[in-house]
Amino acid sequence: MYPAARRIGDASAWGLPCGAYRGTGGMLLVATMQIFLPAISCTIIAFNEADRIAQTLSAAGKVCDEIVVVDSGSTDGTQTICESLGARVVHNDWPGYGPQKRFAEDQAAHDWILNLDADEVPTQELLDEIATWKRTVPQLSGYRFRQTTVYPGRAKPRPFADHHTYVRLYDRRVMRFRNSLVHDVVDSDGHEIGRFEGDCLHWSWRSLDHLARKLDGYTTLQAKEIRRPAWKLWLRRPIEYPVLLFRYALLKRHITGGLYGIRAAHTIAKGRAARIPKILAAQANERV
Repeated sequence: MYPAARRIGDASAWGLPCGAYRGTGGMLLVATMQIFLPAISCTIIAFNEADRIAQTLSAAGKVCDEIVVVDSGSTDGTQTICESLGARVVHNDWPGYGPQKRFAEDQAAHDWILNLDADEVPTQELLDEIATWKRTVPQLSGYRFRQTTVYPGRAKPRPFADHHTYVRLYDRRVMRFRNSLVHDVVDSDGHEIGRFEGDCLHWSWRSLDHLARKLDGYTTLQAKEIRRPAWKLWLRRPIEYPVLLFRYALLKRHITGGLYGIRAAHTIAKGRAARIPKILAAQANERV
């Protein structure tokens, strides 16, 4: 009846109110409300992550009741590593970010989902917060926390590192990932969202070449989904790169990463600027 929860007793044992009434023959009956605490399924989508997914699984296993890895055809042994660490591996051909994460939601045994990327590792502070939360009856249906960028080969973020703050722990009965090829965010649908203060460390790329390849694939997907008036795209095209370079070097603070940070900002700006000609080409092909 409660697939997303663990039964831990009745309300009276937890100091919660119970009802009392007189039954047949005047016998005093006490109606106790059963208390269920959340069980968590961790969902991870993966493709060729053998070199780094183990630390993600090890961290997730400390607070989750199951781990589901949806693999889209890895050839480096990712599946074997995941299974050896207790994860359940399900194959699904790559349909895009949002659809793949929604598929993973459907594979989970529990309704409370902790979604992690294969290159993300929750800090001990975040794991402790989730463990504490897990011993309570949830008051909200979704919780967000920071995903903080860590450069390749480094153990911790640079000073003032950039981060996202996404909903990643949530009740799938109330909210789910958007069915978008590129915008893989949970749609909270106006529900109040809580927040954990701990970080999830994000080793988003293995090298600057890897970063460039990721952005090339990402902007190709964007070109399939995003549609804008052509005249606006042509106006933006000459200034897209310098605007993005300013954004990532200064506003996203990659400048605090030294020369490597400036190179990263350049790579991101160049990669993201490439979406404009791709979108223009896609729209032109549709008109043919």
